[in-house]
Amino acid sequence: MRYAWLLLTLILLVFFLINLSLGSVSIPPIETLTILLGGEPSVPVWKDIVLDFRLSKALTGVFAGAALSVSGLLMQTLFRNPLAGPDVLGLSSGASLVVAIVVMAGVPFFFTTPYAISLAASLGCLSVFILMILVAQRLRDNASLLIIGLMVGAATSSLVSVLQFVSRAEDQQYYLVWTFGSMGNLNRQEVLTLATACLLGTALAFFLIKSLNAWLLGDNYARSLGINPNRARILIIISTCLLTGAVTALCGPIAFVGLAVPHLTRLVIKSGNHKVLIPGVVLTGSTFMLVCDSIAQLPGKALVLPINAVTALIGAPVVIWVIIRAKKIWV
Repeated sequence: MRYAWLLLTLILLVFFLINLSLGSVSIPPIETLTILLGGEPSVPVWKDIVLDFRLSKALTGVFAGAALSVSGLLMQTLFRNPLAGPDVLGLSSGASLVVAIVVMAGVPFFFTTPYAISLAASLGCLSVFILMILVAQRLRDNASLLIIGLMVGAATSSLVSVLQFVSRAEDQQYYLVWTFGSMGNLNRQEVLTLATACLLGTALAFFLIKSLNAWLLGDNYARSLGINPNRARILIIISTCLLTGAVTALCGPIAFVGLAVPHLTRLVIKSGNHKVLIPGVVLTGSTFMLVCDSIAQLPGKALVLPINAVTALIGAPVVIWVIIRAKKIWV
């Protein structure tokens, strides 16, 4: 197990360095490492590029990947379903609906600034979060909670489709760009906000390790250990909403990371213990997002692919391969 942690940490550091080196201006990795260690590169402008632009984007990828991966693990454990992900509660759909209302419902331009879009996405996530908490308090059945989350997502998607049908082409394009997801538009204060939400949500997940481990064996077993399933369910939802909501608000809806990464982690870490799985998905999720962002950079070119397209291209085959190759991967 010690070697698995060392390997995952080493891979994360390597891809973090690679991610900082790629872009419209290619910087040798050794020069990037020199900059990070406080040295002076052979080309002075490289230091400004790495520290002022690329470092924030790379850190965003680390925190966003970790947050989505932990929330995906929590949802798969809560619903005991290997195909559950952080979007099953409808959080991303709620954020998309409010952003669509702001962008495509004739709202004045000054309400469509990046900060207003982030606020709108946060309000959308918060609204669905409150709804799901109220539902979780009334329903003790996880299957019903899952169905309601999916129905909320379907309803909000329908409303977004209506708004797209009646809106202007320019507004549709603005909204479409937001749905692609982006990690390169955050300033240092926003990265700090994302990091804080990620740390709080992950800390809550660590607090729930006993409940998560017991949850896999059923409600009755959890009760026999003195765990209140309803209270644990609500805390799991709070942790998931905090992690997913922060990423969606600041980076847009990013798909497949929370679904694919827990499966990849179980291939490396042969354990069903969440005390081991949670740190594992943090490292794997951060690396996965950095790999996707590095592919999206198209080294040496100014064109950048949408991060959502890359995560789907990598994440979907991974899930298919994992399910076909190892039916017993779900513990």
